[in-house]
Amino acid sequence: MKKQAWLLSVLLVLSMFLAACSGGGNDAADTEPEEEPEAPAEPSGEPVQGGDLIIGSSGAPTMFNGLYSSDASSSDIEGMIFDSLVGSDLEFNPVTDGGLAEEVDAAEDGLTYTIKLKEGATFHDGEALNADDVVFTYNIPLSEEYDGPRKSYFEAVESVEKIDDYTVQFNMSKVDAQFPVVGLGFGILPEHILGDVPIPELGEHEFNTKNPIGSGPFKFEEWRDGEYVKVVANEDYWDGRPYLDSVTYKIVPDANAILAQLQAGDIHYYAGVAQPDVPTVESFADAAGIRLESGLALSYTFLGLNQRMEMFQDVSVRQAITHAIDREAIVESVMAGYGEVAHVPESPLSWAYNPDVPKFEYDVEKAKQMLADAGWTPGDDGILEKDGERFSFEVKTNQGNKVREDIVVILQQQLKEVGIEIVPQIVEFSSLIADIDPGVWNFEGIVLGWSLGTDPDPSGIFHTKEIEAGLNFTAYSNPDLDVLMDQSLQELDKEKRKEQIGQVQQGLAEDQAYTFLYYPEEFRALPENLQGYEFHAKNQLYKINKWWLEQE
Repeated sequence: MKKQAWLLSVLLVLSMFLAACSGGGNDAADTEPEEEPEAPAEPSGEPVQGGDLIIGSSGAPTMFNGLYSSDASSSDIEGMIFDSLVGSDLEFNPVTDGGLAEEVDAAEDGLTYTIKLKEGATFHDGEALNADDVVFTYNIPLSEEYDGPRKSYFEAVESVEKIDDYTVQFNMSKVDAQFPVVGLGFGILPEHILGDVPIPELGEHEFNTKNPIGSGPFKFEEWRDGEYVKVVANEDYWDGRPYLDSVTYKIVPDANAILAQLQAGDIHYYAGVAQPDVPTVESFADAAGIRLESGLALSYTFLGLNQRMEMFQDVSVRQAITHAIDREAIVESVMAGYGEVAHVPESPLSWAYNPDVPKFEYDVEKAKQMLADAGWTPGDDGILEKDGERFSFEVKTNQGNKVREDIVVILQQQLKEVGIEIVPQIVEFSSLIADIDPGVWNFEGIVLGWSLGTDPDPSGIFHTKEIEAGLNFTAYSNPDLDVLMDQSLQELDKEKRKEQIGQVQQGLAEDQAYTFLYYPEEFRALPENLQGYEFHAKNQLYKINKWWLEQE
């Protein structure tokens, strides 16, 4: 057996609040000599407990169960409530630090993973967490009755079995390179609460919204829909009580309102500062007692087209649409230059990023010619037509994200130059997520972003098998790339796998599976006196149980 540690895939957006302290005493009598005031104590540098951390978010969660949720806001909160088997460091290297696994032993052939659990972890209701809970959790997506969006992550798992109370073994039917990185990163669920619930009912069970109980550093306290979610410190957390007393995840759909609350001190941590708003936040940062941290995010933003619609099934049409969009101008004007034009669905931060792919640069005349070659001709109003159908479609994006709201307006202007009519639709975030759910697909075009996993496998989003019940909501399909993606998941040699994934990226770029818009530089506003915080490109709540507020 070859011992290896593995990495957690998590996606998060957050913000926090400093609790003020004050003290007082009796005044001395007039006849008493006046004493020299004591000099204020120097900060000790040692962590202290206390404070409610208010996280600002423009998106609202949908539920708290990682096997069924697919949005970032839900994932933010799940990461505080639930522990997974593995964690990651700042360079995305796999580690067991912070996870429930004491060690992970991987067989040389990649067909067996033996997990030794840390002893002493308990759920928030005091019940011990052991191998039974791990086996229960992983048998959910292995069931034929499971209808959640994560099934593909577990396709190579043949079985999971309990060896003893704190040892679990995963048996694989085939090699799956992403499983130890992604598959071991899901929160462990309590068998003693959910064990008798039929699997078809788990996705809608009240556990996910009314009283989620995990083993994480914070315990669920309250969810006021559309307002906030509050979690409180787990006094009995196996890795030590968090320093913060509580975290309030505050939902404010309007981005300008978030900035106003950030300035007023009603929000103290916000990871979604829009790039054009950076100078504004810098102007009030000192007065508000906050600072900005920044770095390239492990994510990308895209225009996705519903390829169930005939007009989007022609590859040359999708290529023409990309040619008609000035992505450099979007980065410079909307994002104030804080980002890079994207060409593939992988971040430049990734070891598997391939820069040598087909690129469809801004070229209006070429776009017009390609559309004409595809049979689209201008109508009386200048909008292209083909077989009696106008080239007009809605593009949805989420309310409160100022950058995306501006982008859909720019797309409307730029695509009009080539005879395509865009109708922007700004939608509340949870409604937007519901619109792209499997079987719903209530969209024509959409501007969204993917927070990427630490494993570069793209099949969860682009494989044909993910269309009906997975995350491939645009219905993109390329059977040749399906084969390549399958092969890459069975390759344990990192360099060979990098080459295979690079070929997949070339194909996705050639097909313009999405119009890849940009890789953002991310700005996070946080309290000036916040200690223990480290910028993690993937996990915006990285080690939140170690964050603390230095007293002034």
